[in-house]
Amino acid sequence: METCNMSYSPNMEEEYQKFIRRMNPPRVVIDNDSCQNATIIQVDSANKHGILLEVVQILTDLNFVVRKAYISSDGGWFMDVFNVTDQEGNKITDKEVLDYVRKAFGSESSFMTMVKSIGMIPSDDHTVIELIGSDRPGLLSELCAVLTHLKCNVLNAELWTHNTRAASVMQVSDEESGAAISDPERLANIKQMLSNVLKGSNEAREAKTAVGHGVTHTERRLHQMMFSVRDYERGAYEGSDEKQRPVVNVVDWYDKDCSVVTIRCKDRPKLLFDTICTLTDMEYVVFHGNVDAEGPEAHQEYCIRHIDGSPMKSDAERQRVIQCLEAAIERRVSEAHNPRGWFASLRGHLPINKSHPSLT
Repeated sequence: METCNMSYSPNMEEEYQKFIRRMNPPRVVIDNDSCQNATIIQVDSANKHGILLEVVQILTDLNFVVRKAYISSDGGWFMDVFNVTDQEGNKITDKEVLDYVRKAFGSESSFMTMVKSIGMIPSDDHTVIELIGSDRPGLLSELCAVLTHLKCNVLNAELWTHNTRAASVMQVSDEESGAAISDPERLANIKQMLSNVLKGSNEAREAKTAVGHGVTHTERRLHQMMFSVRDYERGAYEGSDEKQRPVVNVVDWYDKDCSVVTIRCKDRPKLLFDTICTLTDMEYVVFHGNVDAEGPEAHQEYCIRHIDGSPMKSDAERQRVIQCLEAAIERRVSEAHNPRGWFASLRGHLPINKSHPSLT
């Protein structure tokens, strides 16, 4: 009798998951009747790591304000319910916007296209430059001055500083042609010149510069870059008002083999994205959660496990999660509330906004 030998391929499980998602495409329900002061958006989908962040990313990039959220993704299915408004606190009633939301979440193919389309498409019109170094007064002005000298237009720039670290993602084009810069020698020269500016007189912390046509969401990439230089290691609120500090706690839930993260802090735009982004990139799975941001203070509670299903293993790990979430919240806090954390956003060509000491 002949036997059938089937060899296992590492890609087989991935292909099986794709098949499951194709058979069970994401489904979105938009309800403008059940809640008096918010639009309810419910997303159901086959579960996979990172899907919660992808959903939150789309809502955030549409400038929706999440007032409440319920998260459940235990097992093979993901369900999330968001109560959202526009920036003025009104329901989302624009038909084109609602159709866009339905299209974004309505099928696996369009869902993934939408995720990649917001700030993530490689472009022939610009080159992406990533910069990491030590923060100091005048850094952004110096970087933009060097790029101007090198005949580069700064089309878009996001810069975050926190805890003496600085990270920036810039989109630049050739001054003469208006196209992306592709010449290897010129790119190497740009990289070297910017690295020299980042190093300055401080050689203790290594500066890093990368150029290319990146496809990572800009703000997620900034979180990853700041995390890579361990900006969470020293308290950003030393010597400042402790009342402004976010309250983050992590406790073990032994009956469920998971850990419960609670966050309480002043509410602000994109707070949910920042916390979910951090937990996802630290390779934790949020399988249950509640978010309440209807008042001036936001409350978030997440039940989390490692990707492999295991809970946190030590007090040191719990402390690290607390520090990383605090840092993720602080990075985007304005200068008025946090002297050691700041972010800047530039659109179009210079001149640069010089309202912050770092730009003078």
